[in-house]
Amino acid sequence: MNDRQNPYVQYDQYGQPMQLVGYDEYGQPVYQQVQPRQEQQQQQQQQYDSYGQQHQQAPGYGYDPYAQQQPPDPYQPQGYDYGTGQQPAVDTAQQWIPQQSQQSQSRPPQPQSPQSRPPQQPEPEQPAEDQPQRAVPGQRRAAPGDADYRTEQFSFIEEPDEDSEDVIDWLKFTESRTERREEARRRGRHRVVSLVVVLALVVAGGVGYLWYAGKLPGVSGSGDGSDVASGAQQRNAIVVHLHNTKSGGTSTALLVDNVTTGKGTTLLLPNSLSVSNDDGTATTLGKSVDDDGSDGTRDALDSLLGAKIGGTWRLDTPFLENLVELVGNIDVDTDTDVPDTKKSAEPLVHRGKDQTLSGQMAVAYSTYRAPGEPEAKQLERFGQVMQGVLKKISDVPQAATVTVKNLAQILDPPLTDKDLGTSLAKLAAHARKGDYSTELLPVRSDGTLSPQASSSVVKDVLGGSVKAPAQGDAVTVGITNASGRSAAPESARIALVNGGYSVVVGGTAGAAASSQVTYSDSAQKAKAGEVAKTLGLPAGSVRKGKAASNADVTVVLGRDYKVT
Repeated sequence: MNDRQNPYVQYDQYGQPMQLVGYDEYGQPVYQQVQPRQEQQQQQQQQYDSYGQQHQQAPGYGYDPYAQQQPPDPYQPQGYDYGTGQQPAVDTAQQWIPQQSQQSQSRPPQPQSPQSRPPQQPEPEQPAEDQPQRAVPGQRRAAPGDADYRTEQFSFIEEPDEDSEDVIDWLKFTESRTERREEARRRGRHRVVSLVVVLALVVAGGVGYLWYAGKLPGVSGSGDGSDVASGAQQRNAIVVHLHNTKSGGTSTALLVDNVTTGKGTTLLLPNSLSVSNDDGTATTLGKSVDDDGSDGTRDALDSLLGAKIGGTWRLDTPFLENLVELVGNIDVDTDTDVPDTKKSAEPLVHRGKDQTLSGQMAVAYSTYRAPGEPEAKQLERFGQVMQGVLKKISDVPQAATVTVKNLAQILDPPLTDKDLGTSLAKLAAHARKGDYSTELLPVRSDGTLSPQASSSVVKDVLGGSVKAPAQGDAVTVGITNASGRSAAPESARIALVNGGYSVVVGGTAGAAASSQVTYSDSAQKAKAGEVAKTLGLPAGSVRKGKAASNADVTVVLGRDYKVT
């Protein structure tokens, strides 16, 4: 039987309380008889006295044998470890183990009534804080017949499963390896596509450069008529007209970028050069600039020199001054002192090598012509200034275009800021490498070009020879007077202009009895025959030979030509 208030206290057959102290190896509860409180106190006091006598020589242990000790609670199991949950071993030989009957094993025990419970001695009540906590019985041990299970045989949800982690790791590895393979394939495809694009661009760029340089087979060459028809050399040219806004007058130069030879040239054109007006009449270059403007003068020079001029750059002296300032001044080997406009002032420009010229000084030097000096001297100074500007301007097209835009100049169509900047950048590249020169076009006193001069200019400066006209273009006819009559060239020019031809007057030659009409390209044979009919010359005067470099057909007027 037990105490309802304390189920861990049992009573023996004599009604004495028995205290639960643990479980045996079979899981059965083990009890011991509870001693009366006074007897326990006397027994504990004897143990304390015996312990004090044994350790009185070692007071350092801090044991006080006469200190009042708290007696144990008979209702609290002795020897139970509440910290670790381990049960002490119990000697069953000295313990009384109640045996349960078969009936009690088959059904749960019935609580005893208070009348049947033997009388107990009343115990003094203890304060609440002195009352010990109820003991918790230990874990029941497994019976001998039960299965022997170990903790490590059970798996818990919160514990990681190594097999599961291995499977997850394998899946991740397989997935990542597949993704890496797919990524490698994509990269390979991208590399192939990029390589094909790069190769295509390289091939296209190479072909474009060869075409631009005139080096493709069947596109460029020299030495015969077929090469002339195809265009012997690739060249780009723009004409520059410097307008002196203070004293008047113009100066003209042709800026030529010969892509084939990799050289640049400033070709100075005298104002006395004979060119044709829009109506076909002869005039000088200076007058053409003032009267015909940019387009007319450009077309006249194109026909005279056999060069395709890309545009006209009108450069007034204030813009030249700004241009020199934008590029950071220029260095020029000056050939004379340029006086200042102010009287009794030092020369504005001194003669000498590597003279640094500002914008104002550059304008003064390029337009200066001393009294009695030929026009060629002033043109040469203008050419020096232009070459000095090209040495200082950027050879990068974008940067050169920015410089042109900063001039805030309105250009004549079809020339644009980008076109001009690109042309100046290419010329600047030649000038910085030293592959640049300035030349003066030799002109006779009457303004015409000699055959030797025109051949030299067209061959060495303008690309080798004149380009054959395209289908539908007017045929250019060069006239040389060998008749001994001054009126013959003008009469022939008027007749040819009325017939729809472009005329280039080439000056005079030694007297000849008969006239000749010469063509160099077989494709121009029929045109040469029509020119002869227009001038009233016999068909026998037409022959194949070396024509003038700046004309498709050359006519030498002899004494048999009749002036109309």
